[in-house]
Amino acid sequence: MTTTASPIAPADPSSLLRIAVMGAGAVGCYYGALLSRAGHPVTLIGREAHVQAVQQRGLRLQTAVLDVQVPMRASTEASAVQGADVVLFCVKSSDSEDAARQIRPFLAPGALVLTLQNGADNDERVRAVLDASTPVAAAVVYVATAMAGPGHVQHHGRGELVIAPSPRSEAVAAQFAAAGIPTQISDNVRGALWAKLVLNCAYNALSALSQQPYGPLVQVPGVTDVIADTVAECLAVAKADGVTIPGDIQAAVRGIAATMPGQYSSTAQDLARGKPSEIDHLNGYVVRRGAALGVPTPLNRALQVLVKLAEGRGGSGSAFGGG
Repeated sequence: MTTTASPIAPADPSSLLRIAVMGAGAVGCYYGALLSRAGHPVTLIGREAHVQAVQQRGLRLQTAVLDVQVPMRASTEASAVQGADVVLFCVKSSDSEDAARQIRPFLAPGALVLTLQNGADNDERVRAVLDASTPVAAAVVYVATAMAGPGHVQHHGRGELVIAPSPRSEAVAAQFAAAGIPTQISDNVRGALWAKLVLNCAYNALSALSQQPYGPLVQVPGVTDVIADTVAECLAVAKADGVTIPGDIQAAVRGIAATMPGQYSSTAQDLARGKPSEIDHLNGYVVRRGAALGVPTPLNRALQVLVKLAEGRGGSGSAFGGG
């Protein structure tokens, strides 16, 4: 049974942020719901069926401890970013330039665009499209979420953000933290983006091709060896690219299956629904950077190609759940 969520008033109502979520998929809806519950005005921008569900019933937020309907605005139009202090830019990596062009005419002066996306270069690609005066900051997202249907987001684990410095990052991080979103500002967001990229390259394609969640996936003989070799290629490219990856990346790779055993990768979810994946911006990005830097990446290339072949099947076969 769901209940309608009452807003949780922020500590300082005068510091409310007007939030727009461009690309209201699972990630954008989860963070949008938490911010809305904390009292911030949030507008979700997404597909028609999802928008209609949110307009009629609010967004259903389902977590381990919550099952609530969160009333919030929703629109199918990019113009709905108008007046926003912060835009959570959550579209697929393949849509970054197009979505940036759509919102560009409507952004308020000084609005902060936070790129909450997979891949290591979305902030650069978005920044190249928007006005030079528009601050764009990369955010590294550590959350397991999925859409269970129009207007219904499920949270399966974690939820922290690491964001790049910007003129508004301190204020935004404080408000996000107050809304229950642990947020850290880092001078090495590029390294953190690469760390997330390595995790995605290790698991996303394998989960997608097998249609298995992370826990059972690593129990299959040979899978951890493939993961280790894929990670080694990624780290070689990162080193050649001058990237310093923070923390213990090997422990982080092992921890994915341990902490999120029931989670399917975003690529697995895309294939199951017959949608294009982001594989060209995950393993494919490593392949491109490797080629540019003279670092061989045969495993990453194979995983990229295999996912592209699976995409060509359109998700209609039983192996991918029919969509």
